[in-house]
Amino acid sequence: MNLQLQCDGLNLIKTKAVVSAFVAKLVIFKRNMGNGEFYQFPLLAALKEKEAIADQDVDVYCQHLEMLHVDFVERFNDIINLKVPTWVMNPFCGVDEAEMELQEELIELQNNDELKPKWISGYQQFWLQRHAMELYPRLWAVVENFLIAFPSSYLVERGFSAVTELLSNKRNRLQIVNRGDLRLMMTKMKSDVEKLLSLHRVHPSH
Repeated sequence: MNLQLQCDGLNLIKTKAVVSAFVAKLVIFKRNMGNGEFYQFPLLAALKEKEAIADQDVDVYCQHLEMLHVDFVERFNDIINLKVPTWVMNPFCGVDEAEMELQEELIELQNNDELKPKWISGYQQFWLQRHAMELYPRLWAVVENFLIAFPSSYLVERGFSAVTELLSNKRNRLQIVNRGDLRLMMTKMKSDVEKLLSLHRVHPSH
């Protein structure tokens, strides 16, 4: 789960899916453990092949899984109970799925053929296109709460790591931001080197 929450495209919708799935898995893990099935626990499964595992130990493991489940439900209660409108995930669903004050804009969006091709790339790319934001402000006001929020500390940790690396290289500490070093290390954009070279190519004098 930790690795799934470490990506640049993370949003509240994806976070809810990852966390909810893990919480549901904990229930299955505990049930299987209680029944003596250790498929999800390779080390215990290997140990069982060699010797019997005491029932008291299994009970302790089950208690730990239960405690972990309770802790996750409490910690991520807001994420787990997050309500995501159907039309956010699929803007071409039935209009009745949307609140009354949003239905007119949703109808307009569904009949805008220029926006439809972007839907192939998924709901996030669809909503993040500029025309969708500008033409349907009421819909976007709802959607942006799910997409703009970054519910993980992943980027912050990456930022700290980048700064540490820059400083460890004994660079001028006052120029880290001014020179754009930090931005270069944090961005996922790839430089078009060929285009940059063509723009700065020296032209022979005539």
